Amino acid sequence: MLFLYSLLRLVFFIANFNYFSQIGFVNTLIAFMGGIRFDISAIAFTNGLFILMHLIPFNGFTSKTYQSVLKILFFVVNIPVIVLNCSDIVYYKFTLKRGTMDAFDMAEMSDDFKNTLPQFIKDYWYVAIIILLMIFLMIKLYNRTSVLKNYSFKRTSNFATIATIIIVGTFTVLGARGGLQLRPLSIFNAAEYGSPQDAPLVLNTTFTLIKTLGKTKLSSEKYFDDKTTISIFNPIHQFKNDESFRKMNVVIIILESFSKEYIGALNDYPGYTPFLDSLINESLVFTNGFANGKKSIEGIPAVLAGMPVLMNEPFITSQYSGDKIIGVADILKQEGYATSFFHGGTNGTMGFDGFTKSVGFENYYGRKEYNNDKDYDGKWGIFDEPFFQYFANQLNQTKTPFLSCIFSLSSHHPYTLPEQYKNTFKKGTLPVHQVIRYADYSLKRFFETASKMPWFDSTLFVITADHTFDSEYPQYQTPVGKYRIPIIFYQHNSGLKGRRATIIQQVDIIPSILDYLHYQKPFHSFGLSGFDSAGSHCAFNSLEGIYQLIYDNYSLQFDGNKSLFMNNFLVDPLMRNNILNKQPAIKDSMERKLKAIIQEYNQAMLNNKFGYREQGYKGIGN
Repeated sequence: MLFLYSLLRLVFFIANFNYFSQIGFVNTLIAFMGGIRFDISAIAFTNGLFILMHLIPFNGFTSKTYQSVLKILFFVVNIPVIVLNCSDIVYYKFTLKRGTMDAFDMAEMSDDFKNTLPQFIKDYWYVAIIILLMIFLMIKLYNRTSVLKNYSFKRTSNFATIATIIIVGTFTVLGARGGLQLRPLSIFNAAEYGSPQDAPLVLNTTFTLIKTLGKTKLSSEKYFDDKTTISIFNPIHQFKNDESFRKMNVVIIILESFSKEYIGALNDYPGYTPFLDSLINESLVFTNGFANGKKSIEGIPAVLAGMPVLMNEPFITSQYSGDKIIGVADILKQEGYATSFFHGGTNGTMGFDGFTKSVGFENYYGRKEYNNDKDYDGKWGIFDEPFFQYFANQLNQTKTPFLSCIFSLSSHHPYTLPEQYKNTFKKGTLPVHQVIRYADYSLKRFFETASKMPWFDSTLFVITADHTFDSEYPQYQTPVGKYRIPIIFYQHNSGLKGRRATIIQQVDIIPSILDYLHYQKPFHSFGLSGFDSAGSHCAFNSLEGIYQLIYDNYSLQFDGNKSLFMNNFLVDPLMRNNILNKQPAIKDSMERKLKAIIQEYNQAMLNNKFGYREQGYKGIGN
């Protein structure tokens, strides 16, 4: 099994080489060697019963029946292990992390998953071949082992038997926990064998699944006393503005998988979004925009409810999903806004209908409400172009002021296009590029329709992405680069134009909207307004147990106890150099800020006060 795990790591490395191409031979070797420690742990956990059954001192051990039971047990345990690790060969590029237990959540194992699975298998047919080859090899290797024909427990002294049980049992336990260190081996330990971005190469899927099994409860972190925490990071905001609240319409457009990498206007090369490029020239765009997570189920709560991703499980599927979260719809509904959410997917997709209702959206429009499956893509839902037109027409029938959000759909695997556009949009270097062009065209058609409607000029449009996706450029494959998304504010015939290098993240969108509307009441948010030039702007996220803070030109990775990696990504865009010990003042300042954010986040979740809103509120401890 150790041999097979290493072989699977090699296949994983080759299949995702573009994500690790900058690692170098020596660091690759270190990753492979370090990975053995995680492989031993995974094997010890999954094969514990198999090992135990070899230690039972009875003479029937050598019988054909008992050996057949052992053989069946071995295959029953390890064939699924092979399948799961092989699945990650292609699943990795969708999430940029090894598979964890949240992938099996019912919200994701929905009809969407069942509908797209056949296409997924068809597109990645070679994975099935790899699985079969690995299983065949495992069976061949197992059959090469044999029991000594003259072996008998009667011929073994009691001392030898006991000693064997103690020695093998001890090494099995040590293997499972990863050694004699104080704490058992964990996912974040993978960063010890390279930079955090190389951790997936060190890990194996079995290990990450085991380590996230049942790990849903946040710890009650207490880095500082409450007063100190609030002095470092205060999630309560109140804008001071002499102007009265302006009841403009707000439209939030969340584009599926729209990485900043795909947008020509935000790079020094032609992209795949000609319309968005033209709109950017008429908008205020933040060139350092970041997602808070790597999945749609994480991005939607971040944008609409200011919910950062600082735990291993998406909020929607976590044990805290019942907490009261006050989002932008809750706030604006109190100001007389009509609120609605649009997504062309089958109703119930990833729990969006329930979640958006819970954060204040009164009306949900999905595939069911659209009620015309002639425009169904056969996998996910309604194609973007007709659904965006439906969105515009529904808004035209909505009483103003309104807050409405649409989450697009077509720029997603399996990259399906409407029949009439099969030969319209050019393919790119990645399969997703063609559907990005189609999604951009759908956005263009929406603006053409909406611009003729009476509410258009008095509407603030916010355009962003749920997360990033497949990448071809190394600078977008780093711990910082793989979170880069567009964040754009547009109002027709307004002064809302230009480019700002301010660091801004998805959870900053709500404060930015409220600031632009001159909202003056206190509210709870882990973000800052992008229009606040004096704010201490940053971005934060977590992946595979590693927290990341992006501040100024620096990125800091932190495992909850100590800092692991720091980099100046402006000077070193590929993030190969760890300057953790070269800039101690900056490191200490960033670590202090990140600790305060983690503490406030965990306490808010544990105490169900994430949406707490009160004039005298000064922190979770109060």
